[in-house]
Amino acid sequence: MRRTPPVPLPVPFSPRAARAHRAGLGLTPEQVADGMAAHGVRLLPAHVLAWESGALRPSEEEFVALARALWCPPVRLMDAGPASLRDFRLARELTPAETARRIGVAPQVYARAEAAGRWDAPEEVGRALAHVLGVPLRTLVAVTGRQDALERLLRQVVDGRWQAQLAAVARIVPASHDVLAEVLAALRDTYLVPAHWGAAPAVPARPQAPADRFWELLAGWPGDVPV
Repeated sequence: MRRTPPVPLPVPFSPRAARAHRAGLGLTPEQVADGMAAHGVRLLPAHVLAWESGALRPSEEEFVALARALWCPPVRLMDAGPASLRDFRLARELTPAETARRIGVAPQVYARAEAAGRWDAPEEVGRALAHVLGVPLRTLVAVTGRQDALERLLRQVVDGRWQAQLAAVARIVPASHDVLAEVLAALRDTYLVPAHWGAAPAVPARPQAPADRFWELLAGWPGDVPV
């Protein structure tokens, strides 16, 4: 049975931003269309007006060419900040094939991950993905659908031995193993309440969530990918 290819999501495009950038540059729709043609996308000025009115949305290729014609980063033409792997990729003006090549995976592997919003790859590939797309580690975990899994692991760190969770955490958060070991040990220590003979342990009224404390601790370590 032949699989139906997934329908591509619409580009997160802001008609208002596109209109404002064109007006700010003093360009006509004809001039914008000419500028896009210089970047390999040929269309009528009516397309530019249709995008600005919200009647149509550009394709990925058209979106990137429009940003270049308007001399602005693609993220400035999005209707919200990047919220998926596809959004971050577009913000870097990359195609899926270019992204796959740069992070060292087969194009179909990256395409499946982007379409599903899930990522399960070796740590070095995850680190390369964060570098190539310019995604902070905390955001990378969220947009690849692994936040819940990380939170479960961190609760186990707090409740037991952190060493047993190190490898699983490293598969989700592509940071140095040595750094993660220090962070998980510190996280466990955060929730250790010293007990004294004849006294009940003092428990904070509102303890910080383990995930929030984890990211706070990780941010305190130097790394090649921002947290």
